[in-house]
Formats: sequence, C-alpha cells, structure tokens
Amino acid sequence: MRQLLRGRLNSSAVRLGTAAAVAVAVAGTLGVTAASASPQGGGCSGPTVSKQFFGSVSGKSVFRFTLTNCRGMQVKILSYGAITQSITVPSRHGVKADVVLGFKTLQDYVNFDSPPVTANGGPYFGETVGRYANRIAKGTFHLNGKTYTLQINNGVNSLHGGLVGFGNKVWAAKAVASSGSAGVRLTLVSPNGDGSGAAGSPGCTAACTGYPAQLTTVVTYTLNNKDQLGIHYNARNDDKKLSTVLNLTNHSYFNLAGEASAAGSAYRQFVQINANRYSPTDSTQIPLPLPNGVPVAGTPFDFRAPHTIGSRISDVSAPDNVPASFASATGGKSQLLIAQGYDHNWILNPGHSGPDGLNLAARAFDPSSGRALTVWTDQPGVQFYSGNFLNGTLVGISGHTYRQGAGYTFETQHFPDSPNQPAFPSTTLGPGKTFVSTTIFAFNS
Repeated sequence: MRQLLRGRLNSSAVRLGTAAAVAVAVAGTLGVTAASASPQGGGCSGPTVSKQFFGSVSGKSVFRFTLTNCRGMQVKILSYGAITQSITVPSRHGVKADVVLGFKTLQDYVNFDSPPVTANGGPYFGETVGRYANRIAKGTFHLNGKTYTLQINNGVNSLHGGLVGFGNKVWAAKAVASSGSAGVRLTLVSPNGDGSGAAGSPGCTAACTGYPAQLTTVVTYTLNNKDQLGIHYNARNDDKKLSTVLNLTNHSYFNLAGEASAAGSAYRQFVQINANRYSPTDSTQIPLPLPNGVPVAGTPFDFRAPHTIGSRISDVSAPDNVPASFASATGGKSQLLIAQGYDHNWILNPGHSGPDGLNLAARAFDPSSGRALTVWTDQPGVQFYSGNFLNGTLVGISGHTYRQGAGYTFETQHFPDSPNQPAFPSTTLGPGKTFVSTTIFAFNS
C-alpha cells in the first residue's frame, strides 16, 4: 500500500485603522470581460479570465477574477488582499470541489481574515502575505544603521506584516493572457514606513517605525491547461538609499477532499515534504538560532515519505531532535505542543527540477477523491501549517464551520525571523533592487 501510494504521489510530479472604521459595500455583477489564450481545439479556446465587481472597501472597488481552463479547473482571485478565494478541481470520478478554505463575502474577509487586532488576528485564508510573511521576533530588526520596530500582533512577535499587512489592502488589478494561459496581475505600492504607529496605538507600546523604503509589489496569478496555478512575485525597492526586508507568500489552506468535507478530513490526507531538516522554534514560535535546523529523521516532522497529517500530530512524547541546550528557550515543551500541531519551516532539499526549473517543495494526496497537489518553488523553505488554531468559529464559503483538521498550508518562503538571524538566507532587498520569485501549485486527479 505504501509503495502504491508513493507511486501515486510521484506521478503528480508532472511538468508542471480599526475594523469598525472599514466601510464595506457589497454589490452584484457590473460586467464581465474575458481574455483567452490561443485556440486549443475541441470546443475550448484556451484558458479564460473574467472580471466581476465584488464590493468595495473604504470607497475602493474590489473585483473578483475567475480563471478557467479547458479541463474544468477554476480559480477565483480577489483584488482585496490579492486573495485566492477558491480553487475548484475535479476528483478521479470527475466530481468538482473547492479545495481551499475561504469566505463567501467581502465583508467576511474584512471582518475575519486578518482583522487589525493584536490578539492573533485571523486565519489569513488565501492572502498574499507581506511585507514580511511569518514572524519577526519582538517586532524589531536592525537595518540601514538603525533599529526598526513593527506592530506586535502575535504574542510578543510581529506576524505576516503586522496589523495591516498586504492582505488588508485593495490592489490594482487587470486581466492578462498569453499563449496557453490566462491570469490576473495585481499591483500594490507599500509606502516607506508602512505599518507604522504612534506610541500607544494598537500593537505599538512605543512608536512603531514600520518597514523602511517604498516597495512596489506585483503578483501575477496564471492558470494553464495542465492544471497548474502559477504565482509570480515581482517586488521592487523604489528607494535610492534605504534597504528593506521582504518575505512574500500565499497563505491558502488546502483540503483536497473539498473545503466542505467532513471535519478532520484534512488529517487523513497524505503529505510529503522534500526536506531532510526543519527549523524548531522557541516557546514563542521564533526559530532557534540553528541555520541548518535539525534532522527530521526519527521525529513526527519526517515527511520525506508520505504520511497522513493526523497520524503523528498528537505524539508530543516523540523525539523532535531539539538540542538539550535549548530547553530554556522552549520551556521544555515539545515542538508539537508549542505549535499545537505543525507550524514550522522545513528547509528544502535542492536538486528536484520541475516546471520553469523550480524545486520540489511538497506533495499532498487525498485517497478519497484521488486529488493530488504538487508544490514547486524557488524559495529555500516551506512553512507547513496544519490549521491548528481553527476552532469552529469561522463559517466558510459553503456554509460549513472550519475546525482543526479542515485544511493545511504550504507557505513557500524564506525563513521566519531572517532579519534577526544573519546565518539564515537573507531577506534584505537593497536600494533599487528587485525580488523575483515563482511558486506553482500543480493539481491532478
């Protein structure tokens, strides 16, 4: 059975201010525009993209772009937060299902996805996360000869850009098409001092400086007829003197059985991660100063061969390979107990060439539907998060509540807290420099 499953997984490696101050108005369809790629024959003219008015935030119009390919796969992208709202793919029997968690309305995204509150502000369903994805210890880092301070919104740390990150912004958006694919290009200008705040404002005990330098970020989603959803990042530091820090990712939660499937269904899905090592954390979920992490061998973090997510997630007595010298930093707790499951950076092994020359990050497989996902990236790490803090209080796009076991993320990115850990791969973007990256989510059934 394991060998059969491994072969099935390997076959998927194909070339492949305050919330109350935000005004939201919801409206219906205003109009649809479409762009198609080159004709493919068989009654399908190639992947298409359509545009629909989805509402407004603080007077700014928000649009939903629907990407559809000739195989029936469909992806919906919002210009609010550059959010992936839904990804619909067929099962082995041709039954289609939405395989990412999300909300039905714009109001729900504004209220619940990453509301500007200091107490762990939301699930970040489908968001493009920035300016810095993941955690920065105590919301501080040193750059340009000074110390920068960020809003604290995750215990004692800054998470996913602070209280108002990229997922809280309305992006400029336009449909794009080329031979063989269709998509949407989203653009956001993040000002010098983005995320700043006066002393005593939410998340800022003392005054917060925010992030240095103006940054122009372009995220382009593309869908082709191979069921590959590409996410292409281009971020330019517009400042002529200041460096900044940058870490971008997509925060979609996957459930290949379907987001409306029974509670705990994601725990029964198989995951494989292309990593021999992972980054253990301290008790606040900041990586320990171990540039090469620790081996996954002999721990519940070993996904080099496929394992179901739920098979070892509760085994807090199992070894986690954290050196004993870090007992004070971890409070003597196991890594699974600190994170209440999986919420760690896996250090990717190089050398697996995929579409566009990208490296293999992870695979997932749902036995019940036969749906499979392969994740390709050029980033050095992937944050695998098992949805530990979903507690049944959020109602999803199909009217079901989301609980632990409802979904999981593959956040391709640089390592958490890299600005404070110089031995980690650098996340500094110098004056006038441009960051370019691609991740592909490839589906098949």
